[in-house]
Amino acid sequence: MNDQEIRKELDELKNQLTFFQDLGVEFLICPEKRAEASLSKEKMRESKNNDNPLLVNLEPVTGVTDNEEAEWDKLIHQIMVCRFCPLYKTRTKVVPGEGDRRARLMFVGEAPGRDEDLQGRPFVGRAGQLLTKIIQAMGLSRSQVYIANVIKCRPPENRTPKPEEIKACSPYLLKQIELIKPKVIVALGKVAVDFLLPGAKSMSEVRGNFGEFSGIPVMPTFHPSYLVRNEGNKEIKKMVWEDMKKVMKLLES
Repeated sequence: MNDQEIRKELDELKNQLTFFQDLGVEFLICPEKRAEASLSKEKMRESKNNDNPLLVNLEPVTGVTDNEEAEWDKLIHQIMVCRFCPLYKTRTKVVPGEGDRRARLMFVGEAPGRDEDLQGRPFVGRAGQLLTKIIQAMGLSRSQVYIANVIKCRPPENRTPKPEEIKACSPYLLKQIELIKPKVIVALGKVAVDFLLPGAKSMSEVRGNFGEFSGIPVMPTFHPSYLVRNEGNKEIKKMVWEDMKKVMKLLES
């Protein structure tokens, strides 16, 4: 690496550490170490709960079955060719979602934005970069969680999705949740909160308190784009981090 590349890397590291500091993160754990620690705890619990150590299964459950893979393939194809609402006329690319299809943690946002529409991937713009940093602060990586939106096509000018658009697209998200079976869902912003927790009040009243969707705990929190719009407000960042700490605690229980 030349001097310019090193300076760029250092600047990016500085920005990320500053963001973690603004969140109120008190420690950092790399994803690999957190995974190793979680597996070690699981091994200890299993050893204590079994008299015969030969019966202890120390291998983590990973991957999806052939049947699940077929269901995923069918679902993604249906999403990619969907024309159930007018948004298909203005989209560049469909954004089905991405991540671990056996993830214990799932993030659900509102809808793709401009960058997502161009790349066909969820949360890759400025808001997505913040979400990635939050996930990393939790000791995880994007590949270890699943990220999706309530609707899969970008509304023109990033407007709020219409009720009929949400209704037309909702079966896709419902099927994703059914297949993934996450232990916790984080609802990012009011649209996701209203979908997963119908009847919820304002974001300020519900955020930080677990609700439930089909037996799955749901943590309502601010959408990363809200953090972008209020970039200088450290209190909002700390509120989101407090929400994520509750999620982490539940995942580790």
